[in-house]
Amino acid sequence: MLELGKQVHGLVIQLGYESCMFISNALVDMYAKCSDMSAARDVFSRMSRRDVVSWTSIIVGAAQHGQAEEALSLYDNMILNGVKPNEVTFVGLIYACSHVGLVNRGRELFKSMVEDYGIHPSLQHYTCLLDLLGRSGHLEEAESVINLMPFKPDEPTWAALLSACKQYRNAKMAIKFADHLFSLKPEEPSTYILLSNTYASSGLWEHASKARHLLESLEVRKEPGYSYIYFGKESQMFYAGETSHPMKDKIFGLLNELDVEMRRRGYVPDTSYILHNTDHQEKERQLFWHSERLAVAYGLLKSVPGTVIRIVKNLRVCGDCHTVLKLISDIVQREIVVRDAKRYHHFKGGKCSCNDFW
Repeated sequence: MLELGKQVHGLVIQLGYESCMFISNALVDMYAKCSDMSAARDVFSRMSRRDVVSWTSIIVGAAQHGQAEEALSLYDNMILNGVKPNEVTFVGLIYACSHVGLVNRGRELFKSMVEDYGIHPSLQHYTCLLDLLGRSGHLEEAESVINLMPFKPDEPTWAALLSACKQYRNAKMAIKFADHLFSLKPEEPSTYILLSNTYASSGLWEHASKARHLLESLEVRKEPGYSYIYFGKESQMFYAGETSHPMKDKIFGLLNELDVEMRRRGYVPDTSYILHNTDHQEKERQLFWHSERLAVAYGLLKSVPGTVIRIVKNLRVCGDCHTVLKLISDIVQREIVVRDAKRYHHFKGGKCSCNDFW
């Protein structure tokens, strides 16, 4: 809730509390989590004193927004300023490496944390390391780390690796990781969905269908995709496939106009992200009505020209929508920030801050 945060910041200035390091730390954290890294940097740069929380807040913020090089540069400056990193600092740094594929640097930081600073890796550090290895396709190495680490992996760890198996179409390892997830949460729907999608992306439709039928027999349902957008005090939520919104005709019209222009620029819908065995036209229709597209169209219709459009989504942005949002940002010359279940995406001028690695 960025606008409310700005109001509180104004009160801080009015009351003369700007010099309080603890309040400044909280402001850096707030702005970073509200996707306004420019404001977070501004507060950080004005601080006369900075402790490990100050540095870690701006490092983690940069990491979350895909600005890995900035996060690593801030870390170097932190060390030069004689501030000793803590456990959270390294979580942010390894996370930064994970989301831009800096495998070697991530390994080095993990090693430095132990050898240079005597920090015992927590399960969270191992989870970040495993995520780094999984996202980069080093699934066998990830499995070796699991066998050697002093913790039993938790559900998010196995889920991250299962997700990586889908990305790299490794059905064999997906079955291994899914078995561990089933032993922890036998009725967790996302496990069945991930396993089914891994089979589907590998073309194993019969296996995918079995996993879906098993999910249905448990009487659990996948959480529907939704996105919401804030305008000051107003917010609007959109569900995937929603056709009941009062502005549906205007939203549909704008999405159609954008679709025509995108196709003129060479866009072809990537229907592989609709992992159901339906015809091509139906898959394109499902992509067209994804919730983040509805939210963006609404934002373009309702917001002040030139302002940043900020959207939050409960699931990960699919690859086709990622392509579409890059194109829309270039067509309309607007910055679009999407916070999905995994990370922040800053779409501007046809590019994304994640460099297409998420």
